[in-house]
Amino acid sequence: MRLPPLTEGRILRRYQRFLAEVLLADGTLVRAHVPNTGRMTSCWEPGARVQLSHSADPRRRLAWTLERVDLGQGWIGVHTGRPNAVLAEAIAAGRIPSLAGYRVLRREQAYAPNGQPGGRLDIALRDGPAPDALVEIKNTTLLEGDRVLFPDAVSERGRKHLDLLATARGEGHRALILFAVNRPEGRRFAPARAVDPRYADRLAQVAAEGVELLAIRLRHTAEGIETGESLPIALV
Repeated sequence: MRLPPLTEGRILRRYQRFLAEVLLADGTLVRAHVPNTGRMTSCWEPGARVQLSHSADPRRRLAWTLERVDLGQGWIGVHTGRPNAVLAEAIAAGRIPSLAGYRVLRREQAYAPNGQPGGRLDIALRDGPAPDALVEIKNTTLLEGDRVLFPDAVSERGRKHLDLLATARGEGHRALILFAVNRPEGRRFAPARAVDPRYADRLAQVAAEGVELLAIRLRHTAEGIETGESLPIALV
């Protein structure tokens, strides 16, 4: 997936969760939108190199958007709206073998099982070589040693998605959670038990019930983002 044109800078601070102060390479100080609801632990520090996108839309309150941060090992994707598009593109092109062969891909699929609260999952796949599939994608950036972890904050919404996927699996669908490892470091994925033990427990439960787990590296290029290798998953 190609990104819009990017501008270099240095992040000075992140504040009020969705705002960042960035010094551009030409010396201009700007305020940028941070499209990330998490804590962004291990994803930024004052003075780190960043890249921003710019919008000329006059309806926007902030023209600049924080896209990615480099802490010395390569780009970390902090725009949580990007992985869904990258992975939808990769699935449609057959670049994720376990999800290849489906003829219909829909994004933002509503799912309301009988007698239970409904919700929305990121991708639905139909008309393929296996049962129809529902896929939820999670941007994954928390680094601890050689592991990349999810979530980086307590995630009740994440647990609800696991419940929906477990229900879908029980109704005969394929159900998958795809952890988009959006940084270059880390050799394996694990749930962040110290951050949200209830999420870690529920993830292990739904995996035992047949929900499929994938962890796929996203690689940042000069002009965009592409899928890379799969990572092993350690639930314990």
